[in-house]
Amino acid sequence: MADFLISGGTAYVPDDGQTGASLFGVGEGLTYNDFIILPGYIDFPSGDVDLSSALTKKISLKAPLISSPMDTVTEASMAIAMALQGGVGVIHHNCTIEFQAEQVRRVKKYEQGFITDPIIMSVASTVRDCFEAKKMHGFSGFPVTSNGKIGSKLVGLVTGRDIDFITKDRLNTKVHEVMTPLENLIVAKSDVTLEEANEILQKSKKGKLPIINDKGELVSIIARTDLKKNRNFPLASKDDRKQLLVGAAVSTHNDDLARVDALVSANVDFLVLDSSQGNSIYQINLIKHIKTRYPAVQVIGGNVVTASQAKNLIDAGVDGLRVGMGSGSICITQEVMAVGRPQGTAVYKVAEYARRFNVPVIADGGISSVGHIIKALALGASTVMMGSLLAGTTESPGEYYFQDGVRLKKYRGMGSLDAMQKFKSSASRYFSESEKIKVAQGVSGAIVDKGSVHKFIPYLITGIQHGCQDIGSKCLSNLRKMMYSGELKFEKRSSSSQAEGGVHGLHSYEKRLF
Repeated sequence: MADFLISGGTAYVPDDGQTGASLFGVGEGLTYNDFIILPGYIDFPSGDVDLSSALTKKISLKAPLISSPMDTVTEASMAIAMALQGGVGVIHHNCTIEFQAEQVRRVKKYEQGFITDPIIMSVASTVRDCFEAKKMHGFSGFPVTSNGKIGSKLVGLVTGRDIDFITKDRLNTKVHEVMTPLENLIVAKSDVTLEEANEILQKSKKGKLPIINDKGELVSIIARTDLKKNRNFPLASKDDRKQLLVGAAVSTHNDDLARVDALVSANVDFLVLDSSQGNSIYQINLIKHIKTRYPAVQVIGGNVVTASQAKNLIDAGVDGLRVGMGSGSICITQEVMAVGRPQGTAVYKVAEYARRFNVPVIADGGISSVGHIIKALALGASTVMMGSLLAGTTESPGEYYFQDGVRLKKYRGMGSLDAMQKFKSSASRYFSESEKIKVAQGVSGAIVDKGSVHKFIPYLITGIQHGCQDIGSKCLSNLRKMMYSGELKFEKRSSSSQAEGGVHGLHSYEKRLF
């Protein structure tokens, strides 16, 4: 048989597959399922793959994962979980300004180094005030000062152990009667470093360490729970003050200028301008307004699917772009409006243009598996935004319910009639807030219980690392470099090859991902 083979040594390697430019340069719209990435050479373990990537011009993440600003996906609990796992969450705006700003504050206060704006009780506060603060903020340890404000004289500390067994008829008891007084507290001076403060807290075995100045006035506090969180979540996304990163969505409606002010006051790290079609005079004006009024705030524009759309927003000053129109599982924009673009092509075209201006791209929509995440990143996206993939998790808003024996959570598109009727911010995303007849661009549905994000995100991270290993790329920046240089090769898939690439030929099977 070997006699019929042509022998010429191994120096000759035939050209195989297509480059990204070739695959997406023929004017054909492709989704993630329409192509496959050809494998490369492995010379490193998957655990060595660095997934650090840019979210905006000035913000980077250790995991390229973002939760979508949808009212059935991201509120404070989801944003906290995403940030702890190395990604970030974007708080939805289908709510009042006050509610959204409070969600941002909850994330920012969740884990910190020096807590410079803690919740404080005064000597006049009651046990009832402590219980109400615990219910609102989720923790029960509060410093007590002379007037209940930072910068006033510290007189003690009240914790859950001080009030847990107080009966209802004693709720009006003053906290100074039940607190641990200053003379029994371990405190640190204001010139202490974070490392020294952490060491004091560890040795003292106390839950909180108040930091005071030479006058005995409270300047900040450190919590033991934060030390534990730092140990358990090494990838956590944090700002310079060691607070968790969080973003928030705003509409392009003039009414949301007040929302922008409130979110910036709540110390939001970046704003996402939430519009189904971002190439509008309304968004351009809002970008210019925010960059003029708050030049330090990072702004992510979108959504866009073409280079010409991206150009207008880049010229206006955006720090990042959100790409996708009609590709989400609950989105029917392409069907109803006949406008949009297949997501694979959209990500490639916009990312290829935006990279020339150092503007990172978020692939938003069409992500239903870890393989789709890898493909989006390989096409030039710096991060991916997920809605349905995270809906149904413990941390997503809403209550679980059972249907036909299956545990479910509600999930709806922000263009669905349900969402638009709840609050006008959702309608303004689709330029429909003033219309008497609403044209739905999304649907409502249900998602099967996925468990906790704290188990699901590590699975996604590990899957991305294994995908990069098979490709032969040790980091995401190198993955993009391989794609633009032509080293990374793709191949179109026929419908039968897509069927072959999935589970097939079995009478029955159970698909467990992690």
